[in-house]
Amino acid sequence: MFFDFGAGEVIGLALLAMILLGPDKLPQFAVDAAKMVKKIKNFASTATSELKENLGPGFEDLQPSDLHPKTFIKKQLANALEEDSNPKKLKTKAQIDPDLL
Repeated sequence: MFFDFGAGEVIGLALLAMILLGPDKLPQFAVDAAKMVKKIKNFASTATSELKENLGPGFEDLQPSDLHPKTFIKKQLANALEEDSNPKKLKTKAQIDPDLL
C-alpha cells in the first residue's frame, strides 16, 4: 500500500473509523478522503510537470526523488568519479559509504 500498511493495520483503522465516526457518517468520510487523495495526486503531478517545464531542456527525466539532497549528492559524486578518466592520478577508485552522506 501507499504508506506500507499491512492488512491487519488497515482492518484496525477501518474498525476504529467505524467506532469514531459511526456507520452513518463513514461512507461520506470515505468519499471525502478519496477526493482529497485525488486532489493531492493531481497537485503533485501538476507541480512536477511545471517544474520540468520551467527547468528547461535536460530535465525531462526528472523525478521528485531526485530533488532529495542525499540523492542529489550521490548522483553528483558518482558523475564526478566517472568523469575522472585519468587512472594515473588515483590508483584505486574512491568509494563513498552511503551511510556517511
